[in-house]
Amino acid sequence: MAASLEHTVLPAPVFDKPVKVLIVVSPYYSDIASGLLTGAKAALEAAGATYDVVEMPGALEIPTAIGISDRRSNFDGYVALGCVIRGETTHYETVCNDSSRALQLLGLEGLCIGNGILTVENKHQADVRADPDGQNKGGGAALAALHLVALGRKWATSSKGIGFKPRGEDTLMAGDFAENTDMDGNTTA
Repeated sequence: MAASLEHTVLPAPVFDKPVKVLIVVSPYYSDIASGLLTGAKAALEAAGATYDVVEMPGALEIPTAIGISDRRSNFDGYVALGCVIRGETTHYETVCNDSSRALQLLGLEGLCIGNGILTVENKHQADVRADPDGQNKGGGAALAALHLVALGRKWATSSKGIGFKPRGEDTLMAGDFAENTDMDGNTTA
């Protein structure tokens, strides 16, 4: 069982500039959401980050809320919190897969998102994972977002060029010919 296995938890990153995070939580199962939120807030506060909290009706709305926020606000990172408990229909798979996939796509676009949406078989599993003094998946999601913010800031000034050339040195724009090149880019005397 995974709960009995040891795992490594990275220490929180240290920032030299303020970090602002948006926590998007679904209170569908309010007691579970409360535990996740407590854990996330504690982790962000311990790292010196500020945060805002917004609620969405369910897990499917969380990625949309994050996407809207990214287009219209100025958050450095995001924490998605909620819980999906398996029921009697295939709706469980739809909600789990679609919310996770949407968050992953936003992440691949460059958003720094910690995914703390629990996908569990029963309420007991959710209670264990939402306990801020236990597995603390809310805090884990907040730390994941902070690590992504730190990575993004680390590489913010890096530029990628084409091939092995730095950006800008590999492309000539119309009218930007050097003195010793002709219109075809050939060196002249």
